[in-house]
Amino acid sequence: MDVTLVIKQRLRELGLDQRDLAIATQVTESYVSQLLTRKKAPPAPGRTDIYDKMGEFLKLPAGELSRLAEVQRREEMKKRVTEPPRPLFKECRELILRKNEPKRKEVRRIFEKEPFGELERLVTQKLLDVAQGVAKEELRNEEWLRVMAQLSSRSYEQMRVAVLEFLDTDVFNVSLESCVSFLDPIIDSWDIDLKTFGVEVVLNRRLAPASLKRFEFVELQPQQPFAIEPGFEQFLKDKSLSADATEEEIEFLKLLKFKDRRPGPLYYYRELQNLRDPLHFPATAQPKEHPRASG
Repeated sequence: MDVTLVIKQRLRELGLDQRDLAIATQVTESYVSQLLTRKKAPPAPGRTDIYDKMGEFLKLPAGELSRLAEVQRREEMKKRVTEPPRPLFKECRELILRKNEPKRKEVRRIFEKEPFGELERLVTQKLLDVAQGVAKEELRNEEWLRVMAQLSSRSYEQMRVAVLEFLDTDVFNVSLESCVSFLDPIIDSWDIDLKTFGVEVVLNRRLAPASLKRFEFVELQPQQPFAIEPGFEQFLKDKSLSADATEEEIEFLKLLKFKDRRPGPLYYYRELQNLRDPLHFPATAQPKEHPRASG
């Protein structure tokens, strides 16, 4: 059973309608109607608060609607994964380019080589990630929602619907409305290092708690498998040495590394005593209080 059927069935059982559900979830009745008639796909559970609100209102088990929606979205994603990427709306591309004054001409030349090439997808994805991060953080902030509603001439409920739809979009389906309503006001500017592909995004201070975001691509060495020292294993087995060692102390001793020489169990015992010796870890001196003069 999919999420739409569960909601419809529960509304019937409780003698409620979609208008009641819209009021409870603080969205428009039109939005609820589109969900229930499948004109709109169920939003991603991790990007919305609507399932929690619906579940509580419909007296369903916690997380039930989110679970059903996740299953339904996975099935739909399998059908879409083979489709080639569609180009951005021309207005979206222009808006993104307009936000990059320093390298606009150079980036435009790269963007225009392909309908929706790798660099354009990278930049759009990062800008989308930043704007969605702000929107998700502020979703329960009524003051922020009302400011955004005022900027786009929407009601509070219409703005909540717009935010929920924006949080549910992805780089391959970002709409012109999302670009105009969220990317444009939230992001002041961006820049990219075309050698390292590091991206810097400057945010609108009025709408975002942080004013700057940076994304860097760093090459990492593969992590080597961790080998436990034989001497450490012997130390753990010998209860006369390790019986009173705490989990924190054992974890510390376990992470000690050596290049050539291999320590024995007695080394770990002595290291444990060193770890406990207060002389090795002097307490931070506390400032002395000066006596107050009596008057």
